[in-house]
Amino acid sequence: MISIFIVEDDLSLQTLYEMMINHFGFKVVGKASNGKEAIEKFISFSSKPDLILMDHRMPVKNGIDTAIELLNINSDAKILFASADNSINGRALEIGAASFIKKPFTVVELLNEIKKVLNLF
Repeated sequence: MISIFIVEDDLSLQTLYEMMINHFGFKVVGKASNGKEAIEKFISFSSKPDLILMDHRMPVKNGIDTAIELLNINSDAKILFASADNSINGRALEIGAASFIKKPFTVVELLNEIKKVLNLF
């Protein structure tokens, strides 16, 4: 089963993403509300998630800095940025994120982006 780690500071979006991901038939293996927490949880996973759904604007540590650190820990990590801040799109891809989806997006757009990143088509 495809495993996804949600990194999003908005708790209502965390819940919404989890509902969508479960509906797609994937499994949420963890949630983090900021970059520092995301790094700590990622290190603690005995089995790394197939995908990290990552926001950019978060307290403590933003998405770009978090992604850089996560990719240093595991260069195979697949990070899908989901952010309203389109200005970081290029930077996210430059540092090694697999993809970027601009908020707001539809359920179908999210599913298609996850499938694209994980080569599930």
